Amino acid sequence: MPSTTALFRTLLPPADWPQLAPTVQRMHAEGRIVQASGEADVAGETHLPARLLRRLLTLPEPGAGQAITVTIERHPTHERWSRHFLRSQMHSTLRAGHDGQLHERLGPVTLHFALHRDGDAIEWQLQGVRLLGMPLPRALCGTVLSRSGMRDGRYAFDIDTRLPGIGRLIAYRGWLEIDHVA
Repeated sequence: MPSTTALFRTLLPPADWPQLAPTVQRMHAEGRIVQASGEADVAGETHLPARLLRRLLTLPEPGAGQAITVTIERHPTHERWSRHFLRSQMHSTLRAGHDGQLHERLGPVTLHFALHRDGDAIEWQLQGVRLLGMPLPRALCGTVLSRSGMRDGRYAFDIDTRLPGIGRLIAYRGWLEIDHVA
């Protein structure tokens, strides 16, 4: 089987990797398959356009204290992330772009992120969005604040996405503990 590449390790400057929290390093680079479980608080607008867009992008529905399981499958050219929330499943494919950015595909949308170390955490900075391969004007992309770090000894995540005309599409924050690495 061809070797796998941990995307986050290749997209961050080599000097930054050792500065990350050990839990962050383990989640983003160890093993071919990582399985983790934890809890997430999910928020978002409840109007029809927000609900429909979340469904199209396979984003979770709002609800506090949702159990979450995450499986990361590392392949030679990409990572497949499957997130199972209380009432929904969110799947995305992540790969390194030729532009040195992380490209995350959610249904018909591909988000382009620059990754940066912030202390012992990783910040994902949105650089652009493509819909069905066509770039969207920056004004339509909204804001995505995303951070993965460590809190209370566990892997912690904090994502907040807001779009013009929609408001808060999705925000989810919580923690994971790694259950299994293969």
